[in-house]
Amino acid sequence: MTDSSYQYAFLDSGSGGLPYLAQLRSHAHRASCVYLADTLHFPYGEKTRAEVIEFASESVEHLLRRFSPSVVVVACNTMSVAALETLRSRFPIPFVGTVPAVKLAAARSKNRKIGLLATDRTVVDPYTDELIRKFAGDCDFVRIGDSKLIARIETELITASREERLAAVLPSIERFKREGVDTIILACTHFLHVDDEIREAAGPGIEIIDSREGVVQQALRLVPPRAEDHGEVACYITGGVSSAIEDRYRTFSRLFNIEWGGVL
Repeated sequence: MTDSSYQYAFLDSGSGGLPYLAQLRSHAHRASCVYLADTLHFPYGEKTRAEVIEFASESVEHLLRRFSPSVVVVACNTMSVAALETLRSRFPIPFVGTVPAVKLAAARSKNRKIGLLATDRTVVDPYTDELIRKFAGDCDFVRIGDSKLIARIETELITASREERLAAVLPSIERFKREGVDTIILACTHFLHVDDEIREAAGPGIEIIDSREGVVQQALRLVPPRAEDHGEVACYITGGVSSAIEDRYRTFSRLFNIEWGGVL
């Protein structure tokens, strides 16, 4: 298909948005989607707010110029928290963000103790503080920024064994358990790649919350799938990266049944 005919664009700093793309495809099998990982600037979670806004804007410009999508799903919590408002003001296209699911967690928590697992940037961002103040003011939050886990998910854990993945998530989850939380928000999209292991480590007494379904439903409400599409999906990364990163995304594309598009 031509570059300009993808309807849904998904943007992340790395591979974290792929489960969101998969979720949309589970509801709309024929939807045409393009995925862009800004691997040149990964990880966003260690950048300043100004840097996140700059890099996210550059990536959106790439998407609009090359693919002309109808909607952009910002499938990155850090990018959404830091840059979504700016992106909406700069570009004449709808955006759907993936902000931490604080409102849903507050509705589900019984003991009012909630864990927030995120990037270092999201944990301290004023937008996160505002979400908590607005929707969960009566809850105690335990915030953990686990950049090392996010980096390992990006570089090795997606294709690792169950045992390796479980061992990687245990330190953060065990801390949440010691603090007595009954709900954990996965506030970085990368964590969805190890969602099963996080649930196993947490056990049946802790509910795990993410924003996949809500984000996808919002995208489909804003832009219903075109009847003429046939499920074309492609994955791209930003330039200036090593051949090892390119090979890794070829593997991710195969795992998620996506055409490998190459480097922008």
